[in-house]
Amino acid sequence: MSGTETVRPAAAPPGRDTADDWLREYAPADPGAPVLVVLPHAGGSAAFFGPLARALAPGVRVLVVQYPGRLERHRHRPVEDIGELARHTAEAVATRTGGAPVAYFGHSMGALVAYEAALLGERGLGPRPRALFASAGRAPGLTHVDPAVLRDDPSLIEHVLLLGATSRAALDVPDLRELILPALWSDYRALSAYVPDHDARIACPVTALIGDRDPLVPVEDAARWRDHTTGAFQLQVLPGDHFYLTPRQARVTETVRTVLTELS
Repeated sequence: MSGTETVRPAAAPPGRDTADDWLREYAPADPGAPVLVVLPHAGGSAAFFGPLARALAPGVRVLVVQYPGRLERHRHRPVEDIGELARHTAEAVATRTGGAPVAYFGHSMGALVAYEAALLGERGLGPRPRALFASAGRAPGLTHVDPAVLRDDPSLIEHVLLLGATSRAALDVPDLRELILPALWSDYRALSAYVPDHDARIACPVTALIGDRDPLVPVEDAARWRDHTTGAFQLQVLPGDHFYLTPRQARVTETVRTVLTELS
């Protein structure tokens, strides 16, 4: 890696890694409501999905995962392994669902974490998933990170700006840049190292959602999620780019509600 790469934060003090560290709730839900576990994109934080959580409440209880290394967890060393992120997620969710049906929603990198967490649930670690929503993510096995993106900080920043994950104005602020970059580097290392079990399949239904102008994920790569479930599969192509779900939140909310209602 280049010498211009951002230094990682120090590890957090031992003993703080609990479900409360990993999971965020932004709106109250009805008793017994189905649980939707949301996994953010590379460099993303739980707060990005607060609007979605509030839109789904109170009929759906939304638990958003806060990866270490961002916002209030900035002193927690980021995790550079998709499988480890999935394991922490499954373990945390197992303590918070109260027996309600559980589904996973992952956006971009989060789709892979959600898939691996769903596999763990079906193998007995954490709740057994009822559905998986894979948003703006290539199917497992098709993940690819251009080595040029990982050359240095400016290369990674330009890639993130292309996707629309944040604004250039935010990254031009030194203090904000120093908070954002360590998590980004960690997540892109995790993506680069990810190797799925090509023989694995989940049994729950999968819904893949993708923007029709996504510069990172071709629609055909999103459609390949059908190869990773023995259950039902549907593909929804919505107007928009890699972050189509912000302007199309109403459509995304409707899709999630419909699937979860059918399952219940």
